[in-house]
Amino acid sequence: EYSRDFTYIDNVIQMNIRAMETKNPDAINTVYNTAYGERTTLNQLVGYLKEFLSEFDSEIAKVEIFYGPNRTGDIPHSLANIDKARNLLGYNPQFSVKQGLKEAVKWYCENL
Repeated sequence: EYSRDFTYIDNVIQMNIRAMETKNPDAINTVYNTAYGERTTLNQLVGYLKEFLSEFDSEIAKVEIFYGPNRTGDIPHSLANIDKARNLLGYNPQFSVKQGLKEAVKWYCENL
């Protein structure tokens, strides 16, 4: 049930474009969290992958998940604060991890 604030590549692209094109002097030469602003557990992530990949190969739904030991020093939960990017750059991520994974899986399965 560890969780992270995963983000889809289109959100990263939006952030980079906004940072490059900003005219806001307070937004220049600073660091931003590029994220979606929502926690996703690793179990949810695996569930999404199984769901979306199963549309292309039904056997994937039957894959058993094996859990290893927790890693020493790993942080159980992480959620990025994207307020600074919203306020200074107008950053507004458009893709949740679920939406992004669905797009990515579809593209990979159709193109590779």
